[in-house]
Amino acid sequence: MEKKILIINVNWVGDVLFSTPFIRAVREAYQKSYIACLIHPRCIEMLEGNPHLNELIIYDEEGRHKGFLGKLDLISKIRKKRFNTAFILHRSFTKAALAYLAGIDVRIGYPTKHRTRILTKSVEEPAEALHKVEYFLNILRAVGIKPKHLFYEFFINDSDKRYIKDFLEKNGVRNSDMLIAICPGGNWDMKRWPRENYAKVSDLLQKKHNAKIVIVGAYKDIGLAEDIKLRMNSPPIIACGQTTLKQLGALLERANLVIANDTGPMHIAVSMKAKTISLFGPTSPKITGPYGNGDYKVMISRNEACDLPCYDVTCADNRCMAAISVDEVFSEASKMLTHDNR
Repeated sequence: MEKKILIINVNWVGDVLFSTPFIRAVREAYQKSYIACLIHPRCIEMLEGNPHLNELIIYDEEGRHKGFLGKLDLISKIRKKRFNTAFILHRSFTKAALAYLAGIDVRIGYPTKHRTRILTKSVEEPAEALHKVEYFLNILRAVGIKPKHLFYEFFINDSDKRYIKDFLEKNGVRNSDMLIAICPGGNWDMKRWPRENYAKVSDLLQKKHNAKIVIVGAYKDIGLAEDIKLRMNSPPIIACGQTTLKQLGALLERANLVIANDTGPMHIAVSMKAKTISLFGPTSPKITGPYGNGDYKVMISRNEACDLPCYDVTCADNRCMAAISVDEVFSEASKMLTHDNR
């Protein structure tokens, strides 16, 4: 009998992208199996259209599955699907308990959060910090599966590309124009390169390379984008809040270069094979940096005083991000643009 496999995924956009090599490796190991993925609602788009999955199951833990009855409803739904194997990427006790209570016979994951007793295969934690991609793949290697591909994947369709083509045309961008996307947001302020630096490097790129600048991000980033726009000599295009994640993927694929903090959009850019400069301060590029083969990424990290990752939200001067100069980002950008083969 072919396996019915449930992959219990993590909760953040970038981390879900890191799980896509894992998903591909499971499919390659179990080509005829039914493979589903349990996913948070905010991450649905990251896996929609993924050809290695048969189904996405939504775990809305802040909504309809928040309470006891909601979790019972989800457990009942999973139980009816008769999965026989669960790979648990999430580190929480609750996620492992869902698999246990849903009657999934084989439950594989790390023994975090005191959940050893409810796992049937407890994978030893790595002795040293691994990149998130490797941290997930380590679970497969522990059960004898050798992944062939380490790059992460994000799938868009023709309608996403058409939307971006129309959006850029309406904003005066022609197919022949050089387009540079900047991603100044971040889920916490310490990860953000100063907004005045984004404004300065954008002005330099417009002046020296005749580039069009587009600021990308979520709806919540509109205020940040408007502030950067006010600091610039020539106005950029603001796309914050005007794209789905899939459409954002199409926009970043179109860009000649992407400059971004350590964020989900940065990883989407890398997954779309965009030339990407990623800026790191309090987080570690060895753990959450761009990953996979290719010459499309540059990482700039100037954190020399603190242990990484650093979660000191009281840091007054954000010195690690401020230490990345406008000149060095512009220099790296110019090198990458000079070698743009598109």
